[in-house]
Amino acid sequence: MNKKRLAICILASLFYTCLSCNAIGQKDLWNSPAAYLGQKPPGDTPEIFGKGILADSGIVLGKVSFSSDGRAFYYSYAKHWFNNEGSGTKELVFNGESWQKPVVIAENLTNPALSPDERTIFLGAPNGQVWVLQKSTKGWMKPVLWLEKPYGLYNFQAASTDTYYVSSNGTAGSKSDWSTYDFCKLTISEKDTAISSLGNTINTKGFDGDFFIAPDESYIIISAKETQSYESELWISFRKKDNTWTVPQSLGPTINDGLAHRFGQYVSPDGKYLFYTRGTSEKDCNFYWVRFDTLLKELKANIK
Repeated sequence: MNKKRLAICILASLFYTCLSCNAIGQKDLWNSPAAYLGQKPPGDTPEIFGKGILADSGIVLGKVSFSSDGRAFYYSYAKHWFNNEGSGTKELVFNGESWQKPVVIAENLTNPALSPDERTIFLGAPNGQVWVLQKSTKGWMKPVLWLEKPYGLYNFQAASTDTYYVSSNGTAGSKSDWSTYDFCKLTISEKDTAISSLGNTINTKGFDGDFFIAPDESYIIISAKETQSYESELWISFRKKDNTWTVPQSLGPTINDGLAHRFGQYVSPDGKYLFYTRGTSEKDCNFYWVRFDTLLKELKANIK
C-alpha cells in the first residue's frame, strides 16, 4: 500500500513538474530565468552580452532587436568592421523550453529593426538601401529591396506605420560622404517621401549616424563626440512638446569609459536594459548591456 502511494506521489510530482515547464512557454518570458537568452542581467556596470554563444567565425556588431514578448532575438555579424563581405543577420528563437541555435535569416544585410507590428524587419545595405524581411505563416521570407533614394539611408528605424528615423545626408552630397549625415525624420505617404533633419541641437558638422529612437519617440540615444576614426560616446536627448530636442547629455562615465567605438544602441522592449556594441578594435568588439530604466529617470530629471 505504501509503495502504491509512493508511486502515485511520484507520478503527481512529475505531472506538476511538466505543467510548470510548459508554463514557462506561456507566461511572461521577461520575468523568467530564460529571458535575454538566459543571461544573468547586469546592474549599473556594463557587461558583455551573450559572450561565446553568438559569434562563430567572425565578430558580432551593430544593432540588436528583441520581439516584444522576448521570444525572438535578432543580431548582426561580420568578418570585419568596415567590410560587408561575410556579414549578415541571425535569429534566435525561444521554443518554450530553451533557446534554439542562431539561424541566418539574411546575408550581407545588417542592423535589424522590427516594425511596430513585428511583421517586418528593416535591414541596412552598404549602398544606402533599405531591405525588408516579411513574415509569413512559415517564417521570414527572403529579403527584398524596399527603399532606395539618391541620398543615404543609414540605421533605418520605424516609429509608426508612416514615420521613420534614419541617418541621412538628404541632398547634401554623395552617399559616401559620411561627414554630411544627420539624424533625420522621414515620412512616407502614397504621394511623397519627405526627409528633414532633427536640427542643430543634436546634429553636428561631422558624421551623425548611430542612434536609437524610443518607440514613443520621447527620447533618442545618439553616438556623439565622433572622432575621425568613429570612436564615440553615447548621449541622450529628449523630445520637447514643440517637437524640438533637448541639449544631449552623456549617459555617464560608466558607459563612456574611455575612447572606443560605441554604436548599435538599443533599449529592450521592457525598457530595462540598454544594449550597444563596443570595441577599441575588432579583437575586443562585443555586445554590451547595462541596466537602463533607473538611469533614464535620472537623466530625465536633469533636463533644464
